[in-house]
Amino acid sequence: KVFHRIYDASSWVPQHRERIFIVALDKDVFGDSPCFSLPDPPQGKSCLLSILDPSPDPKYVLSDHLWSYLQQYAQRHKEKGNGFGYGIADPNGIARTLSARYHKDGSEILISRGKGNNPRRLTPRECARLMGYPDQLPIVVSDTQAYRQFGNSLIPAIASHVGHAVVNFM
Repeated sequence: KVFHRIYDASSWVPQHRERIFIVALDKDVFGDSPCFSLPDPPQGKSCLLSILDPSPDPKYVLSDHLWSYLQQYAQRHKEKGNGFGYGIADPNGIARTLSARYHKDGSEILISRGKGNNPRRLTPRECARLMGYPDQLPIVVSDTQAYRQFGNSLIPAIASHVGHAVVNFM
């Protein structure tokens, strides 16, 4: 018997990240209608501001060249009716989905530095927090590899949430 549910990470971390979780129970062991269901997500939301460093290294600020390119790229696509471009995240809201390609330009989640200042990308530590990893987790790879790994990662708290339901059922 197969159970599935789409969870949005925004119930755990300040990020919109929908993923499907699937639990399959052997009918020979649990019968045709096991009394199992995937749990509801917790209530409440956190905001992006809660994971941001107050004084990040200036190396994460976009160069004038990159910022200009991203703005022109977005404008070209807007004129064509496409939604491609960059995203300035609302610090009081949630971020878009962190992707493994974040290392390229960080365009999907940019942090405003105020009018007249180029935005910045998230730091690897902020990406770790955005995925729900504790600050005690060492980041022992380059920024590029950290962005790739966090962008490909699963939110551990969701896996734990689903795992506890399976263990409790068993």
